[in-house]
This record gives sequence, structure tokens and C-alpha cells, in this order.
Amino acid sequence: MIRTALAVSAGKLARLVLNRAGRGATALPGVIALAVEPRALASLTASLEHGAVCVSGTNGKTTTSRMLSDIVRAAGWAPVHNRSGSNLDRGIVAALLADSSWSGAPRGNVGILEVDEATLPRVLARIAPRVVLVTNLFRDQLDRYFEIDALARRIAAAIATLPAATTLVLNADDPIVAQLAQGHRGPVTYFGVDDPHAGGTVAQSISDATRCPRCRAPLQYSRIVLAHIGDWSCVACGFRRPERDVAASAVELSADTTRIRMAGATAPLDPLIVPLPGLYNAYNALAALSVARVLGIGLPTASRALASFQPAFGRLETIEADGRTLRLVLVKNPAGFNAAIGALLETGRHPRLLAALNDRDADGRDVSWIWDADFESLAPRVAHAFVTGLRSRD
Repeated sequence: MIRTALAVSAGKLARLVLNRAGRGATALPGVIALAVEPRALASLTASLEHGAVCVSGTNGKTTTSRMLSDIVRAAGWAPVHNRSGSNLDRGIVAALLADSSWSGAPRGNVGILEVDEATLPRVLARIAPRVVLVTNLFRDQLDRYFEIDALARRIAAAIATLPAATTLVLNADDPIVAQLAQGHRGPVTYFGVDDPHAGGTVAQSISDATRCPRCRAPLQYSRIVLAHIGDWSCVACGFRRPERDVAASAVELSADTTRIRMAGATAPLDPLIVPLPGLYNAYNALAALSVARVLGIGLPTASRALASFQPAFGRLETIEADGRTLRLVLVKNPAGFNAAIGALLETGRHPRLLAALNDRDADGRDVSWIWDADFESLAPRVAHAFVTGLRSRD
């Protein structure tokens, strides 16, 4: 108790000083609090009335956690959310400190915690969330992350230690993610895209799951949406895409919106319109709706929240400058880049494209992943292309 009180005081004092200096205070207060009390994360989440939700995965976690935060707020709850996107344990603790009293009591009643996928095992060793959501697992920053199978094994081992009271929410279309449920003692909710027109049958070169995560035999796909995401099965051991509890029976894409025809486990649901383009945003919306379902929040409430959703910085954010409309797209790995390219092609427009590539610590030093991005598909569809950044010559 004394160490926790000292950790909270030290972290909040650091936040106060940083704010007065005009700094963001999205990580350092958490670093200080954890140095004083390594169990600060558990202490700060223990008294949340509706528990904590951990949102993790390679792509989509910032958008999905923001969607979920808007949904629980629309339900009358008060989320404590690391909305800035600082998603290592220090950033999570900093966000909890920012939304708590000097005694460490949370001002909100539910934690919406975006968690970096490599940090997730460490977070799950410290807290037992009410819900753990994993959106997808792809190769990410090559100089920072483990090989994808090793990372999946670490996450699965952490999940296996969770109590039966924790609900997993998993992407059924990702075989690496679906495998994470194998050792879990509690309930599992799966989501996915069932639209037969979403994706194709041609294998993609950037697939991270060509073999079954259980027996290592080759996976078979009847439909591939992106990379290794799709309708998959293993004929050797019988492991296959799980039945979906929340699914999109049809997805209609336009330049600015995604219209999702929903299908529940027993009956069709009302269509949902998300003001973001791209099939991957259908997955983000399905993930958020699945968690809302576990939390007992109805689809009408969740749909209204998503209909007015505003994206995070750089996540298909639209800004106006000098009478022109700019759309910002943040990409960090081949799968994310190809998904963004797909969203651009789906608009039917011929935009001017500015691509910026850096290799600083926050960007990832190894930029070789860009060679797996499908730039060639942009060639006939872009009016003009410009490149900039420290690694623009690449």
C-alpha cells in the first residue's frame, strides 16, 4: 500500500511538471511509477467497476480501442483509455495515473487498454483483464519484434495462465490468432468476415501463416482476404477457422465509408455504417462490436457510436489544407501497407500520393519490409507520386 501510494504520487508529480513544461506526459510518469512499484499496473486497475479490456495485435489496435472507448462512453460508462497510443506498460500506467485521484482511485469505471503485442505477455502476467482482444498477428518492425511464431507462443503461454473469468475475443480469420484459444480455460468469442466476395483465392506473397500452427502441415484457403487472413483449414489435423459469434455477411466499400451487413450466431443483425474506408476497418469494427457484446452493450448503442467515429491521427485521418483534402495513412508493416493500398484502390480515384519513410527509433531501423508492399498495383491508379523522408531513396 505504501509503495503504491508513493508510486502514484511520484508519477502524478512527474505528470504535473511535464504538463507545465508543455510536454505530453504519455510515458515518463509511468516509468517513474513502475520504478517505485513494479505492481502499479495491477493496483491501478484493481478497482475498475467494469474491469479492464486489453486490446492487442499487430494492426488495428489503436482504431479498435478508440472505437471501443466511444462505444462504452455511449453506454454511459466512463473509460480510462491510453488514447494517445502509448501502448507499452509505461504508457498504460501513465494513462491510468492521468485518470485517477492522488490516492490512485480511478475516475473512470472501465479500462480500455491498448497493449503492444510484444508487451501483452508482460501485462497479462500482472493483471487479469475482463476481456483480452487480439486483432491479428503479422510481421512488424523487424528490428524490434520476435519472429511471429515465437511471439504467438509467448502470447499463448500468457493467455493459458489467465483465470476462467477472462473472455478472449479473437479474429477467427487469422489462424495464428485463432490458435491462441487452445490453452484458455474461459469463454472465447470469435469474429470474422463471411462475405464470399471479400478477398480472392490467390495466395499472397506476404502470408505469415502458410502452415498450420498446430501440426505444421500446409494450410488450405478457400478465400484469402489479406496475407494469411481468410477462410482457412488444415486437412492434416482438422484445425479450421472457428465458427464466428459476430460476423459480417456482406461488406460494401466506398471512398469514405464501410457498410457492414451483420450476422449473429443465431439471427441477422442490423447493417452498420462505419465512416472509414477499407476492408480492414470492417475487421476493426467487428472486433469492437464483439467486445461490446461480451460487456453486455447492445448493438444499437454500439452502432450509433461507430456511425460518428473519428479516426486517430494518421489512421485514415482526413484534414483540410488550403482548400484541398488530405488523407493521412500510417503504415508500419507489409500487411498494413497492402491493406492501405487496397483501401486507396477501392475509392476508384486517381489521387496524388506523398510517401514518407524514416528509420528513426520510433519508426523502426530496418525498413526492408517495404519490399513486400504491393507498390506495383498503385502504378496505374496514382496521378502523381512523391517520396520524402530519411530513407526516401529506398
